[in-house]
Amino acid sequence: MALIPFEPFRNMDGWKRDFDRMFNDFPAFFRGEQQFGSHRIDVHETDSEVVATCDLPGLEKKEDLQIDVQGTTLTLSGSINRANDVKEEHMHQRERFFGRFQRSVGLPSPVDEEGVKATYRNGVLEIRMRKLQPPPKKQIDIEFH
Repeated sequence: MALIPFEPFRNMDGWKRDFDRMFNDFPAFFRGEQQFGSHRIDVHETDSEVVATCDLPGLEKKEDLQIDVQGTTLTLSGSINRANDVKEEHMHQRERFFGRFQRSVGLPSPVDEEGVKATYRNGVLEIRMRKLQPPPKKQIDIEFH
């Protein structure tokens, strides 16, 4: 009689893959769009502007993306369309995002909504926003008796 080693976790990889596929970005399922996970945004500031950089691979035309700036909030929304040339039953792992997305981030300082410049190159979106200059402080005259 041959002995076969017992490996209790041998099938766990398949379970994990199925579980990840079923619950990938689960809250976004109810909204029909992706809120978190794939589209990460880096935000930094210089002396004169706030710069946001976001990886958005798969955009095909600028009409698929909308950028909104209100006060100190930057919102990106749009859709990424991918041809589904592989049947679902043949797919073993799906990590590339397609569909509608929306993402909002807070900005470190107020920006000029009219002075926003966006550039999309090689799947990376860069948004440059001029900082609003605070109004000069006004000296209040005091009546002294």
